[in-house]
Amino acid sequence: MAVSAQSLQPSRAGILSLIWRSSLGKKYVMAITGLGLFIFVIAHMLGNLQIYLGTDKINTYAETLKSTPALLWTVRIVLLVIVILHIIAGIQLALANRRARPQAYSNKKVVASTLADRTMLISGLIILAFIVFHLSHFTLGFVNPQYLHYVDSMGRHDVRRMMIIGFSNPFVSVFYIVSMGLLLLHLSHGVSSCFQSLGLRSTRTIGFFDKLAKVSALLVFLGNCSIPLAILAGILK
Repeated sequence: MAVSAQSLQPSRAGILSLIWRSSLGKKYVMAITGLGLFIFVIAHMLGNLQIYLGTDKINTYAETLKSTPALLWTVRIVLLVIVILHIIAGIQLALANRRARPQAYSNKKVVASTLADRTMLISGLIILAFIVFHLSHFTLGFVNPQYLHYVDSMGRHDVRRMMIIGFSNPFVSVFYIVSMGLLLLHLSHGVSSCFQSLGLRSTRTIGFFDKLAKVSALLVFLGNCSIPLAILAGILK
């Protein structure tokens, strides 16, 4: 019985499965999803920083996002898928690396490794816990449902008031700042690693991408943390 050449070719799903099962494929998934999340973090921070421009600016920004619910929920679902893929790939790669060296090193001295590098998995999991709380607090209204009912003089959701009241709680602000510190560590190593996994970082460009990762991570940390600190200091009220 003759078998056509086309029938011997792997399906698209089969190719994706082969890519996913390989360590190299998982590294590509980690890199692509990591860059996607990094871009979102930057955009999210720039949106939130509009709180310094007054009630109208940030409430208009929030209203614009909510005016196209189909697009908004599509973006949210895509982000959720990206986060899930990033987490699963990260955990599986970490387990694979651990199985590759089952015996603990006799020499405890860490060579060519940074704090950010050594804490990638744990910082990522804590950041995930923060994201769940942050969404429950400000987006879904599970923690403080009354926040979703705040409206400004134009009948729009008063996001500025919600943020100021929410971050006026010192425990919430401290948790937020600590989480941003972990995000700083995560991004300072992860962004550079993404470019390396994608083959864009070489011996000639390693310095540039490492500096890019550290500087951008620091700017994200300072920008995000400035909001709860300004609220606690009474600058935003």
